[in-house]
Amino acid sequence: MPDPRPIGVFDSGVGGLTVARALMDLLPDERLVYLGDTARTPYGPRPPAEVRRFTVAAVDELARHDVKLVVVACNTATAAQATAPSAFTVPVTGVIGPAVVAATRATRNGRVGVIGTEGTIASGAYERALAAADPELKVLSQACPRFVELVEQGRTTDPEVREVAADYLAPLVAAQVDTLILGCTHYPLLTGVLAYVMGPQVVLTSSAEETARAVFTRLVDDDALADRGGAHRFLATGDPAAFAALAARFLGPRVAPPDVGRVPAWA
Repeated sequence: MPDPRPIGVFDSGVGGLTVARALMDLLPDERLVYLGDTARTPYGPRPPAEVRRFTVAAVDELARHDVKLVVVACNTATAAQATAPSAFTVPVTGVIGPAVVAATRATRNGRVGVIGTEGTIASGAYERALAAADPELKVLSQACPRFVELVEQGRTTDPEVREVAADYLAPLVAAQVDTLILGCTHYPLLTGVLAYVMGPQVVLTSSAEETARAVFTRLVDDDALADRGGAHRFLATGDPAAFAALAARFLGPRVAPPDVGRVPAWA
C-alpha cells in the first residue's frame, strides 16, 4: 500500500541537491527532507572514520523525521563505507552503485573514467565496485578538487573552468575512455564543459540521475510509493541563508527557493 512518509536525503553540503532535483523530477508525489552538513563541508579532505561518524549521525537525524528511506547523496560518504546497512536504523542507499551499473552498461571499449573529490578517489571505492561488476574493465580515476569550489561560485562555463577541466581530464582523454562517471554530486552542473572537453563520443554518467532511478525501482518493488505530493523540507547545519542561495542554483528556476531550517552540527 502507499507509504506517505518522506524520503531523506543527506549530503555534506549542497551538491546532493542534484540528487534531490532528480528525485523531484522522477518521483513528483514524494516529499523530501534534505539535510546538508554545510557547517563542515567539504568532506573530501576529511579522514574516512570521521566521515563515517558524521554520516551515521546524519541518518539518525533524518530518522527522527520518520523517513522511509535515506539517500546518502554524497560520493565521499558513500566511499567511506558509511552506508553499511548494519550501521543504520532506516534503509539507506548510496550513490556509487547506481552509477557503476550504468557505466558498465554504457561502455563500448571497456575503458571507464571516474572523476571525484580527493576523498572519493583516494578511497578506491569506484575501482572496487567496477572491478566487481566487470573484472575486464580498465578504470582510470582522477581527483578534481577545484570543481566543487567553482560550481559553488556559480562558475560552470567560463574560460578558467574550461582550462581547469582540460587539465584534469587530459589523462582520461589520452586513455580514450568512452564512459565517464561523474563521481561527485556537484559535477552535473559542469556537464556542458565536461562533454566539450571529453568529446561527443564519451558517455557521461551522473550519479544523481542514476541514484534517482534506483530509488524509484526500490520504492516500486517495495510497494512504498507515496500517492500524494507535499512540501519538501530543507535543513542545514550552517547558515540557512547561504544554503538557500546556493540551493536556488542547484534546484533550478522551476523549483521555488526553499525555506531552510537550521539544525546543530552533531558531534
